[in-house]
Amino acid sequence: MIEFSKEAKAKADQIIGRYPQGKQKSAMLPLLHLAQSEFDGWLSPEVMDYVASLMAVKPIEVYEVATFYSMFNTKPVGKCLLEVCQTSSCWLRGSNEIVDHIRRKLNIEVGETSADGMFTLKTVECLGSCGTAPMLQCGADFHENLTVEKVDALIDELKNKKERSSYLKSLVLNS
Repeated sequence: MIEFSKEAKAKADQIIGRYPQGKQKSAMLPLLHLAQSEFDGWLSPEVMDYVASLMAVKPIEVYEVATFYSMFNTKPVGKCLLEVCQTSSCWLRGSNEIVDHIRRKLNIEVGETSADGMFTLKTVECLGSCGTAPMLQCGADFHENLTVEKVDALIDELKNKKERSSYLKSLVLNS
């Protein structure tokens, strides 16, 4: 049976405790971020069932949220998840070329993970950084005004990264 570590369970209890009795469903997004970080960067059905049990909601309610938002992964991903924005500003400023470059460099297609398990490439809709297009997100970090050279430098830097990319740097979970 899946369970949070002692530290993650304490954090989950703190997050759920922020909301009045009967409104714990409001804790779903931060709990899914916590669960994704705790369980290898993705949300298996077993993990989503566990989150549902903590929140006393039906598993389908968790599945609906986890599959709606692109920031949640419902299949295994690499240590570094490269999410390239494909919305208008990024597309007009060359995001397709950035995606093609990453595909060739890592020998993977969109949605796939590199053979070494290090990188997964994903395309996403608007990441809210139109003024600095094209951009990609890796964990909580935005990488903006991308060029092929900047992408090469980023991938080289990430190859030495010891930690999995995660959204947990956000203030929602750290407060």
